Amino acid sequence: MTRLFGTDGVRGIANLDLTPDLAFKLGWAGALVLTEETHHKPTFIVGADTRLSCGMLGAALMAGITSAGADVIYVDVIATPGVAWLTRKLGADAGAMISASHNSFEFNGIKFFSAGGFKLPDATEDAIEALIQEEGDQTARPQGREVGRLTRYDQGADDYLTHLLSIADLDLTGMRLVIDCAHGASYRTAPALFQGLGARVTALGVQPDGININHESGSTYAHKLAAHVRREGADLGLAFDGDADRLIAVDDQGEIVDGDVMMAILAHDLDRRG
Repeated sequence: MTRLFGTDGVRGIANLDLTPDLAFKLGWAGALVLTEETHHKPTFIVGADTRLSCGMLGAALMAGITSAGADVIYVDVIATPGVAWLTRKLGADAGAMISASHNSFEFNGIKFFSAGGFKLPDATEDAIEALIQEEGDQTARPQGREVGRLTRYDQGADDYLTHLLSIADLDLTGMRLVIDCAHGASYRTAPALFQGLGARVTALGVQPDGININHESGSTYAHKLAAHVRREGADLGLAFDGDADRLIAVDDQGEIVDGDVMMAILAHDLDRRG
């Protein structure tokens, strides 16, 4: 059997490569491995982007987790970094994001996070994959009160937005921004964030319908953002991908800002802050 986990979780065409059966097994095996590692009943934070198959795969993933006796806190549509942050904030043992990042809606993926909000250690991913490939005893499941509990946490994205506003030491009053959210996970929070910091925001890609995520929008279509920036005379353009863990910036001349330049700006800011 080919390896399930790639560099960014498990990914493929939804309902072909990444089926509900596989999503269930990932949840089931992940819960069993985390139970063994933590020596208690683990809790998973689960979020998703806006693509059509997230409902199908999310239901299967969470069924697998709870069938193995672990609890789930479902936060619905949220940026991938938001799942990582909420995993820490809520004291969960792991997080899972259902997304295929910048890919079109036919694709989807499942990415796990550790309790610290980082990518799972390779050893943990290997243990999950081995359990699935071994097709372990799935009949030995908890029953009665030992079945996992599923809870919705509808304010997760709002909590994440509040957190971002609290740590952003910026006053953008007077600035004009164009933001392309790719009809993805940031469609509500990204405009609210920059408006909350005082900027005048033109928001693109904020009408998700399950199918249009990343379609001719977002970080892989930065030239469209650049055209909007030039046309509107904006100070800055920002384009996110479908799960908002990728960003392309465009300056006031409509030129894409090199990633190395962005890293240098961030490094300078960190140095300034001490």
